[in-house]
Amino acid sequence: MDLFEKCRQYTLVRDYREKGIYPYFHALESRQAPEVIMEGKRRIMLGSNNYLGLTTEPSVVEAGIRAFEQYGSGCSGSRFLNGTLIMHLELENELAAFVNKESAVTFSTGFQSNLGIISAIVGRGDYVICDRENHASIYDGCKLSYGTMLRYKHNDMVGLEKCLQQVPEEAGALIVTDGVFSMGGDIANLPEIVRLAKKYGARVMVDDAHGLGVIGEGGRGTASYFGLEDDVDIIMGTFSKSLASLGGYMAASEEVCDYVRHNSRPFIFSASIPPAACASALAALRYLKAHPELPGHLLDLAAYARKRYKEEGLRIRESDTPIVPIYTYEAENTLIKAKQIYDAGVYVNPVLPPATAPGECLLRTSYMATLTENLIDEAAGIIGKALRA
Repeated sequence: MDLFEKCRQYTLVRDYREKGIYPYFHALESRQAPEVIMEGKRRIMLGSNNYLGLTTEPSVVEAGIRAFEQYGSGCSGSRFLNGTLIMHLELENELAAFVNKESAVTFSTGFQSNLGIISAIVGRGDYVICDRENHASIYDGCKLSYGTMLRYKHNDMVGLEKCLQQVPEEAGALIVTDGVFSMGGDIANLPEIVRLAKKYGARVMVDDAHGLGVIGEGGRGTASYFGLEDDVDIIMGTFSKSLASLGGYMAASEEVCDYVRHNSRPFIFSASIPPAACASALAALRYLKAHPELPGHLLDLAAYARKRYKEEGLRIRESDTPIVPIYTYEAENTLIKAKQIYDAGVYVNPVLPPATAPGECLLRTSYMATLTENLIDEAAGIIGKALRA
């Protein structure tokens, strides 16, 4: 059989393109902001993870420019060898202090962070236990490890306990959960996860990609939100969302971080974060620390959007975060409505299986602290009209 036969038989994308409802790879022609130019037309951006709006903050942009001029365009090597800048160490130290951990390690991307952390920590004979709605990078990190993966239904603590009961006493166990779930916008039941971890002698890792800068004291994330910073063993996050750059990190005890630095293949064998990206993330973190009111303002805007959608008669998936999903149910209907909304001047993200259950497709809307109520009103009117049609 020809290796490429699977490519010829994969017709779904061609079918959607022929119907004019293919939703991906729309090209931006402007900065990531509340209003963008995308494919020649103004659109209200309700599909970005730029939660604090810092990709256009002058101090963040200027920091990137200065680093590019000082250090050049890249580091040309891994952190393990020639690719460590003083700035990488500053970023790690300030991140660790911000989330109240001893130490931090930075990775080249958020996706790579989960690959690097889980594959290093979970060894042969160990178990890793996952919420079914965890991010794809967590699943791939589990595959890259030599451990056994167990899964429980989304936020099902009875299911989690059953998984923990399957772990042999002599085996190590790591519970991994998203803090804020990227598609639904709901928050993990971290208090119960921590309780069960202590009961069964497991460790806890939280992927806070969508939690940092969003919830918790001053945007410190999910562990801070629940007052459980001392009880979560590993916090993972990304710079591509609230911190307006590219890269990822883990924060943990010094001994755990040191182990990962010297045993994580994705960390050891990847080039380090480029100077401009590192500097921008550091400047964004400092801006967040100087403006602890920003996450609260962001959540107020998201609450306003939820209110407006209800006034438009739309069914939304409830959350307390800047991710507000709107139910559209069937896949093709979701793509048709996303196209109508896009053509009318609003960008949203259609969410299809396997990211949702069949028949529960969504339009995922997400909010920036730099949006205004007037823009949300305009967008809600457009979305409401399209979904009622």
